[in-house]
Amino acid sequence: MKKVYFLFILVVSSVFSQSNPVITKWLQNTTVNGTYYTSGNSTPITNNILVNCQQVRYSTSWVYVNATGIPAYPVGIFSGDGNPNNAGNQNAIYKFPLNPTQNTGTATATTAGNIGVFINGVSLFDYRDGVAWNNTTSALCGGPGNPTCPGGPGTTQAWNRDAIPAEKLGFDCAKGHPAGTNYHHHQNPSAFKYDLNLVSTICNTYDSEGLYTMNTTQHSPLIGFAYDGFPIYGAFGYTNVDGTGGISRMKSSYQLKTQTTRTNGPAVSTTYFNGYFREDYEFVSHPTDPTYLDVHNGRFCITPEYPNGIYCYFATVNENLNSAYPYVVGPTFYGNVTGGKVTTVSETTSTFLKNDTFSLAKSNIVVYPNPSASFITIQTDFAEENLKVEIFNELGQIVKTGTIFQGTTMCAVDTDTLYNGTYFVKVSSTKDSFTSKLLINK
Repeated sequence: MKKVYFLFILVVSSVFSQSNPVITKWLQNTTVNGTYYTSGNSTPITNNILVNCQQVRYSTSWVYVNATGIPAYPVGIFSGDGNPNNAGNQNAIYKFPLNPTQNTGTATATTAGNIGVFINGVSLFDYRDGVAWNNTTSALCGGPGNPTCPGGPGTTQAWNRDAIPAEKLGFDCAKGHPAGTNYHHHQNPSAFKYDLNLVSTICNTYDSEGLYTMNTTQHSPLIGFAYDGFPIYGAFGYTNVDGTGGISRMKSSYQLKTQTTRTNGPAVSTTYFNGYFREDYEFVSHPTDPTYLDVHNGRFCITPEYPNGIYCYFATVNENLNSAYPYVVGPTFYGNVTGGKVTTVSETTSTFLKNDTFSLAKSNIVVYPNPSASFITIQTDFAEENLKVEIFNELGQIVKTGTIFQGTTMCAVDTDTLYNGTYFVKVSSTKDSFTSKLLINK
């Protein structure tokens, strides 16, 4: 009788574990290779490295994710700020707790380098780029071309440079760049071209879709996990923490200080503008507005994946959909940081394999704008395989095509050459298809 009871407990535990998003939400791939751009060539070429994650294993307490660190969307170029590197295979194993816990003691500060992983296996870095201000020499230190900071590389200084404004010219269309070969995002991994205020035009030449696209009318998808095990969402969520109130933009509670001078730092100027350093920001609480996040850039709330609620980080943006400090996680973690990169898995695990439940009928496909004049965007949930997009006229002839690549959520199709009238957009997988009517009205 005891053996039967023990077996029952194991079965229940296994079923419960396999419904845990930290196991089920990783984008797995063993067939599709990544692509990258070279300077002056607007056609991406293959890097012969598998994209996304290759294996997900779990035990009673941990999940292990094998990933290359290469996304399904094209990467590069990064030469705008002199970065000579390109994305390479990280051959990494990441470890996350199945049941993350709140840190009730002194909060753990985020650090330079990996602080989490997006669901496509791409690294998440915090705000910093390794450059700081050395008040003794009255000059920048750390990073390429600068002397080492006092105390060595990565030492915390009084004024630490914010990577987002400082390295803007070195980010690709998907808002990522490599440190060495470690391709990563410091910020919301949605392509520059979809921001309302275009702070970079690199997508015009080296196009990419990014991990996901912000939809102001829908709860953003789960896009990653921090090293404390808590989930990371895109920029939009339910207004209220109980899942009610419609959809709102989740807002950072950090704002720029009103200052013209910096103690032991450079004066505010056009070169060292307010917002150039992380310490230019201050936290301001908004206790009556649930859409403002806490000091870690998150909140406890209900989400589609966690109907009972969990603490969540959000990839914050401003009203123009441009990235907003502290961008994703930070400057401290909410939870106990027990996850990270490991070299081996030394315990017995089970392997999680994606089942065959992906269905276009249930993948929330949206075609917009509709009616269209010059282009349409086809957006869906994360594609688990390459999805074929075809536009038919009323005679059944294919007039335009596109692809939603595995691990991404959308593609754009130019409709400039189409005449006014009624068309049909068909999205096809290897299992099923979805068709929607489209009106062209110029």
